[in-house]
Amino acid sequence: MNMNESLQIIGKLRIVLTDAQGRVKEDQSVNNTVMTVGKTFIASRMAGVASTVMTHMAVGSGTTNPTDPAQTTLATELGRVALGTSGGSPSSNVVTYSGTFGAGTGTGSVTEAGIFNASSAGTMLCRVVFGVVTKGASDTMAVTWTVTVN
Repeated sequence: MNMNESLQIIGKLRIVLTDAQGRVKEDQSVNNTVMTVGKTFIASRMAGVASTVMTHMAVGSGTTNPTDPAQTTLATELGRVALGTSGGSPSSNVVTYSGTFGAGTGTGSVTEAGIFNASSAGTMLCRVVFGVVTKGASDTMAVTWTVTVN
């Protein structure tokens, strides 16, 4: 009997931009690319290798195509924030990360995002490029990133 089972890692990002009064200015969802270093990170955690868990999310203004899975950084980082209090919260085969870029953080023409395991540099798990989200200095951008292993 020949059994072929493949493992896939799929990510989806949701961005909600609100103004200073809490009104939604933009709401979009986009699929992402899990990077080669991200896949290596997942494998290392399965093997018990001491790798720091994902702790931060960054946004930037780069537009470099994320189809090259060898990328290790955002093209042009604008801001980085710590993930929600529990970092990634796993449920079954899904891990959900959330980050909030408050007023003055990640301001500008945002076109890319990534998940990292450090407050600067670190291993990039996922990266995505999307249509321009113009984040003003007083705007807040909430980003929810769901990574599914199936």
